[in-house]
Amino acid sequence: MKASPGARSWIAAGVRHELLTRALPALRHDMVAPVSVIRMALLMLKRQIGAPVIDAPVCEERVALIDNQVSELVEGIRSLRDWELATTDDGITRSALVAQCVGLMRAAFDMHGVELAVDVALEPQADETRWPQGAALRYLVLGGLGYLHDGAPEAGTIRIEADGGNALRLSALPRESAGASPVLDAHRAPRALAIDAIALQSLAEDLGYTVALERDSVRFSLAPG
Repeated sequence: MKASPGARSWIAAGVRHELLTRALPALRHDMVAPVSVIRMALLMLKRQIGAPVIDAPVCEERVALIDNQVSELVEGIRSLRDWELATTDDGITRSALVAQCVGLMRAAFDMHGVELAVDVALEPQADETRWPQGAALRYLVLGGLGYLHDGAPEAGTIRIEADGGNALRLSALPRESAGASPVLDAHRAPRALAIDAIALQSLAEDLGYTVALERDSVRFSLAPG
């Protein structure tokens, strides 16, 4: 029986939830880091205020540090809105999209012995095209990375490349035999919620994009349709 559009939307919603869950450790770290600095700065400020002679310049320096870290914390919290598909955004460049997704997943992939390699053609360029629906594109790239991470056999590297002027290609390269780690392999259990071809296709269709899938590669245009 073929899944109905409603069923595909439910599948896509589940995939988005899984992707956000995988990205949360990096998002949480970005928000917790300023809190740690703020706590330390407040402790130092308290000591300065309690000293027999108050060093005003040092106190002003601590206050400026706290103010800066509060701004970073607020920015981190506001960035959570970028994951809402209903939010109108200013679009995103291809290089920024790749950099964000790699930053979110690099640590988790490293723990599983999978390297993320980005083509030099995806370095920031002047006057890059901004593609609409940044939140949707973020989910799509993370979905492609998850598909290759979960399904490509013995993946050692996932390479992200520019494909023409408006597309991305993600390819899984096998791990070199010399680089295999028996300890790593012993702790690399399969995910219960693996992102397979049906999951990724449902996600792409629900977001309004077309993906070309092979066992070890994913290609999609940044333009909807």
